[in-house]
Amino acid sequence: MSAFNLPTQPQPNFSLVLVNYKTADITRMCLELLQQHAQEKRIPVWVVDNDSADESLDYLRSLDWINLIERPSPGKEAGHIAHGKALDLALEQVETDYLFLLHTDTFVYDKEVFEMMLRECTKSADIAAVGCVEQINRGIVRDTWRLTSRFCKHYVRQAKVRLGMKSKPPRPYKETHLKSFCTLWNVRLMKSHGLHFCMDDRVPGYTLQDRMVSLGYGIKLLSPRKIFRYLDHIQAGTVAAAGTYGKNHRRTKMYQATIDRFQGQRDKRGIQTSV
Repeated sequence: MSAFNLPTQPQPNFSLVLVNYKTADITRMCLELLQQHAQEKRIPVWVVDNDSADESLDYLRSLDWINLIERPSPGKEAGHIAHGKALDLALEQVETDYLFLLHTDTFVYDKEVFEMMLRECTKSADIAAVGCVEQINRGIVRDTWRLTSRFCKHYVRQAKVRLGMKSKPPRPYKETHLKSFCTLWNVRLMKSHGLHFCMDDRVPGYTLQDRMVSLGYGIKLLSPRKIFRYLDHIQAGTVAAAGTYGKNHRRTKMYQATIDRFQGQRDKRGIQTSV
């Protein structure tokens, strides 16, 4: 059979997008875990750099298998706004029907997660997004305790407000919005309604999700137990990696301990990277 008669691999109908800001080590780790799969499957990978001006940008410029967008200085934008506007820059360029949002502190060990989430999203034509509302897998006991304590705090604050007592505003006790560390969006539907990720001063994707639901589209929620079979995520890892918290901050110490643990897991899986 000649090369001209060989079957061509179909172009995938999804892309991946990440936003980088001064997170050299975890950005490298994240991308190196994705590289082989992305190249073999010809998955478009978009990385938006938010004016890092450091070694992480030098690393991204050295890669010939990603689509790099260098965003000018965000100025005094809040971090989540800068992130959302970076996602919207990539959204303008994406030509596939579906788009995975990943964080640079998300480490995908089992690439089947992409097909699994895509199957969930394509089961029905009215599914707008698939993802998880929790950023880590706490387990059943910790999740139950967290939900119970937040439930009690919510209604105690609500009662105080009704009685005219001094109290912080009651916050929702149950998470309802997808977290963007690994979320799949039907961007064909989004674009058909002129919607995008950063629509106001809320966390990018929150208002988008509310708008899609109000239009009658569904959101598929995955349990932490299910999604974390395929990947790991460092909660607030990008913030800690950028040095925002300070060296002795609790989150920074948690970040470093988690990186060490993930390094050990990678070694056990036989995954070699240059970090």
